[in-house]
Amino acid sequence: MRALLTKVEQASGMDRAGDRLQRVVLSTLRPRRLRDLLHGVTLGHPLHPAMVQVPVGAWISAAVLDLMPGQRRPATVLVGLGTASAVPAAVTGLNDWAALSRDQRRVGLVHAAANTVGLGLYAGSLAARLSGRHGVGRTLGFLGLSAVSLGAYIGGHLAYKQGAQVNQSVSELHRISDGWHSLADMASLPQRALITREVDDVSVILYRHGDEVTVMLERCPHQSGPLGEGEVQEIDGHACVVCPWHGSAFRLNGGEVVQGPSGNDQQILPTRIQNGVLQTRLP
Repeated sequence: MRALLTKVEQASGMDRAGDRLQRVVLSTLRPRRLRDLLHGVTLGHPLHPAMVQVPVGAWISAAVLDLMPGQRRPATVLVGLGTASAVPAAVTGLNDWAALSRDQRRVGLVHAAANTVGLGLYAGSLAARLSGRHGVGRTLGFLGLSAVSLGAYIGGHLAYKQGAQVNQSVSELHRISDGWHSLADMASLPQRALITREVDDVSVILYRHGDEVTVMLERCPHQSGPLGEGEVQEIDGHACVVCPWHGSAFRLNGGEVVQGPSGNDQQILPTRIQNGVLQTRLP
């Protein structure tokens, strides 16, 4: 499977279909507020992993009931619940997928294809059960569970090996040593401008507003974009840094994500001023 998924990552022949599908998704989900909602911006956490718990849980529970006598009706209800809830979960997944890099989108296509096959099998299972053909329904259900399990495996590869929609910046914290670190003289910091500094070779951005200074990890949690090269914009009454790569925006007074495709907040570091010198440390 490792070798196969590596080949999928490198399968540039999939890009033509993937690029076309990406354009369809972006044109269909055009309003930014809708895309942000589907990314999980309002939660500060990607929405898709939470949404898939409902269909997966329902389908696994139905499979358990199918192995027990006298459980046809509750198994049918669970298959129906899983099938219905899989549709909005798929929409959130497509929205996230459209914001990924090409190698991630290639694996994402296979992930989506496996889950689409599984959804089709479960729809057939539900139809068979409702028409009284429970044996066929159970068989299609087990086949569907096999397909979505394969899709889940590929989704795990996409998230944990390729880092899709996981926080790309938080690992930087493990490279910062304990204790307070000096960053800059307060007198040298300009007002309302992004300044880049390093803490133990970890890049951070500084933003001064009056006597308050924000220290934020510089790598964007979405795809490691350089926030230090981004713009400061006022969004919903808050000063925000906007990533120059994909447009994710984070509040400079708290790190909350206010605009996707990132579904994760950005890490803010505690600060203090000692003898006119700005210092920071691990949270």
